[in-house]
Amino acid sequence: MPRSRARAPPKTTDEDEPRVRADALQPTLALAEAIYDQLDAGEIPRMRLPLRTKQNLSFQARDGVWKLGRQLGTRSARKLDGALMLLRTFYLVDFINEMARDKKTSTLRELYYISEAWEEAKFHSEDESNLLIEDLEVLCTRLREDFRLHPEENGASVIGDLTIRERNRKGIVKTINCRDDVGDGGYSLPFNVEKEKIEFVSTKAKFVIAIECGGMVDRLAENGFDEEHEAILLHLKGQPARSTRRFLRRVTEELKLPVVVFTDGDPWSFRIYASVAYGAIKTAHLSSYLATPSAEFLGVTASDIENYNLPSDHLSEQDIRALQAELTDPRFGTPDWRAEIELMLKNGKKAEQQSLAKYGLNYVTEHYLPEKLTEMGIL
Repeated sequence: MPRSRARAPPKTTDEDEPRVRADALQPTLALAEAIYDQLDAGEIPRMRLPLRTKQNLSFQARDGVWKLGRQLGTRSARKLDGALMLLRTFYLVDFINEMARDKKTSTLRELYYISEAWEEAKFHSEDESNLLIEDLEVLCTRLREDFRLHPEENGASVIGDLTIRERNRKGIVKTINCRDDVGDGGYSLPFNVEKEKIEFVSTKAKFVIAIECGGMVDRLAENGFDEEHEAILLHLKGQPARSTRRFLRRVTEELKLPVVVFTDGDPWSFRIYASVAYGAIKTAHLSSYLATPSAEFLGVTASDIENYNLPSDHLSEQDIRALQAELTDPRFGTPDWRAEIELMLKNGKKAEQQSLAKYGLNYVTEHYLPEKLTEMGIL
């Protein structure tokens, strides 16, 4: 069974990790001031920032995360494209500070449409605006959440004995137990899960099980798995949102709870696990903030498909290419992972979590999960 070796989260310094604090907008103003000074001195405005290219990315095996390298690039107004990008940057800085003054937030989609009023500086696609926000995160060593920007959707839903204090939009603090004080859907994580928003109060849970599919979360909750085994259930909702990954990082650091990831048995689900444990190339500048290297993969594995004789589907050509790519991905570089990927390629099979229902609605909670979690040393 592929699993990451349990270890403490890597130590970070103030220089390694984005700072989340009251002066989050100050670097945006300092950036604007630097460009103003260049213009005032009659210079062509420019700014330097780390290159977010594959050549400037590396997988740090010791820490188990992607990291940006030290190569820098220059964004200059010497050429038209550079001048337009600088112009967009400072429209964005102005918009961020305006939101802070008005105590507003904006979705990433809203920002894209707001730029329609920026005339020549407007974005031509949402990808352009998203990339610029990521550049600003790198330049200012802050988070887009600090800039009051967030995606359309919130993060995961949580079910289990975890009591939190949440500060709502009106500044009112409410104490919530994620099992006793919520409906069937659980507690929904907001886009900001930092300490100023959510404080962990107490828990009797012994571990967190992060689950890909909503139907499987419902099955475990309905069968009382969280109560019987003192677990926190977390619905990843497919590829997990940043707030979900940050929440899991906080749980391991502050509550010292192990995290196991339970997904479908296919190459895309393996990548869901990898984004939780090791981070993603796209957010390499935030790996020390978002990744949980101690997270372990529970299943469904290629071995599970064979050992439990699960109903399965044939791998598509796209699945095969994805698995072959994973054989060269450093996040899957352990002998266990390599063996599982090669077995899946050999057998040509993939399976969903719900395929365990072949043996009845209680099988996953009475047999599969207890067996696997005992093997992993969690139960």
